[in-house]
Amino acid sequence: MSGWRNDPMFAMCRALAHGAQLSSFAGGAFDVRAVVAAVRPGAKDGFLLDEVPWENFPQGDRVREAVHLLRTGDSPVRTGAGVVGGMCANDMRAAAVLAVPFLIRIAADTRHPYRAGALAEVSCPARARYFGVASREELLLHRAGTRRDDYDEYGVEVTFYPAGWSVAAARAAITADTALLQPLLDDPDPAIRIGAYALATATDSEHAVRASFRTRLAAEPDPIVRAALVLATAEATRADPHPPTIKWIREQRQDRAQAPEVRLAAAIGWLCLTDDPAPDDLRATVDNLATEERAQAMDALPWMAVAGGSRETGLRRCVRKMLHPEQPDPADCDDPWCPHH
Repeated sequence: MSGWRNDPMFAMCRALAHGAQLSSFAGGAFDVRAVVAAVRPGAKDGFLLDEVPWENFPQGDRVREAVHLLRTGDSPVRTGAGVVGGMCANDMRAAAVLAVPFLIRIAADTRHPYRAGALAEVSCPARARYFGVASREELLLHRAGTRRDDYDEYGVEVTFYPAGWSVAAARAAITADTALLQPLLDDPDPAIRIGAYALATATDSEHAVRASFRTRLAAEPDPIVRAALVLATAEATRADPHPPTIKWIREQRQDRAQAPEVRLAAAIGWLCLTDDPAPDDLRATVDNLATEERAQAMDALPWMAVAGGSRETGLRRCVRKMLHPEQPDPADCDDPWCPHH
């Protein structure tokens, strides 16, 4: 993070930290919502990266280079994949947002060898405060607040940049490219179908995205992808509450004909959509189905991949935090990359 204090945007962040009104900067050169909205469709489609003011946001040049490498890289080492997700994990999303339209186009290119890596990055800046988040209270916190225009309940990033502006800009970018993302639900590659989870962060006031998840679910043979579709439906419904969808998710959890992975995903999703007490049958279902093998397999899902810890899979951590909060966290591992146990 060295040098970010020299970025032009830091003056704005410093002013905000000293009491300046955020509204005075709205729509300006450092409002990532306005910047993303101003990028021409032709610049997105043609990858005209020089038309985007990357330099206005901390580590913007690094993100620009990552996008360039990911588009043109001829080996996994040189693609730049992981930069956007890594910055979001470090609570720096403003520059990462600028990559979203380009990542979507890489993902939509069926000839690109690293399209799955690009797609996995798309929703990262649109889902603020979700790395390591697994408790019901944390997930319910932003259940409906995301419908607000200013997103001010998200607080600030590590640079003091308003996190809500980053979230709003990323979601607007994904919403603008819904037509490019929706066909990925039918892609031959299961990793791409799982990655289409990015659609869950699009504005879905007409429930069209959620309808597409349910349509795909009816035809999807892979139980892990089916679980991803249920969690994506829950993610979309956190931002835009819809009682019939909440009821549908509960029904998926109760349906014994569904794959265990789907029932587990539905249980986790339902817990994040209501503050009703967890019923006994839900607890029994989860405790019975949440085997270590399934927990490992479900770490392929975007929600689970970021919910876990260094010594715990995402599913195990969600189950413990949501249904057994009295259980202590597992002992920390000194190595941040150590495997789950």
